[in-house]
Amino acid sequence: MPRNQALAAARSRATSAVIIVVLSATLLVLIHFASPTAHAKAAATPAASTGVYGSGTLGHWQANTKVISSAAHVRRVVATDGVVLFGDSIAVQDGEALGRLLAQRTGASFAEYSWAGQPTSAAVDAMAAWARAYGLPHRIVMAVGSNDIFDPPGFTAQVDRALRIAGPSRTVYWVNVQVSRTDEPGPVQVADQRNSEWIDLQLAHAQLRYPNLRIVHWAEFLAARPGRMRTELRDGRHTTVPAGQNARNALILQAIQHG
Repeated sequence: MPRNQALAAARSRATSAVIIVVLSATLLVLIHFASPTAHAKAAATPAASTGVYGSGTLGHWQANTKVISSAAHVRRVVATDGVVLFGDSIAVQDGEALGRLLAQRTGASFAEYSWAGQPTSAAVDAMAAWARAYGLPHRIVMAVGSNDIFDPPGFTAQVDRALRIAGPSRTVYWVNVQVSRTDEPGPVQVADQRNSEWIDLQLAHAQLRYPNLRIVHWAEFLAARPGRMRTELRDGRHTTVPAGQNARNALILQAIQHG
């Protein structure tokens, strides 16, 4: 591994260790506030409507909007060792702008498989299908996880799957998660935040196991200044345009440039 990549990997692992401590503490606080006692007054909402983990359940997403590059285009991106993106509804909105930014700043070609509402398992299925059909370039962006708030315990297995498919010679840049839907009742917003932290904690743990996994710290960027939750997000999950879109894409670009 080149020295700069080794240093980047070491910094990433050190950052992950710190994040694990912080997220673990935050989760304990959120679990307390999301407990039945803490939310006894909110019991008017039927428990079944919020699912097992408080955020509800993932609905039927297969008919949602999607952006999927053509087979011919994917082959060109793989042949030129560009960048591929697997994403959800945020990437459906922001992927095209990311592709332009990468072309302008790095010259990299770009292809995407983005589908609104898809969980990480479906994105990894698509990644596996592309690996079989076309191969994969050495830079892979995973912008999924927001739809895993409905079933957080399954996330780690999907990260492991993705890293096995990528193999040790490719770098996977994974955008972490910040969801607290402002159009939902307070207890659901708290559950969304708790489940986002849970997913991000699993991702931080995974980085300690995979030297080629880089985390794009979107959640930390938003938390650094509370006002960003309003200026960069339009509904507690999707980016505003252009502010949130530009900020998130810039973080992805920086991660790729750092190796």
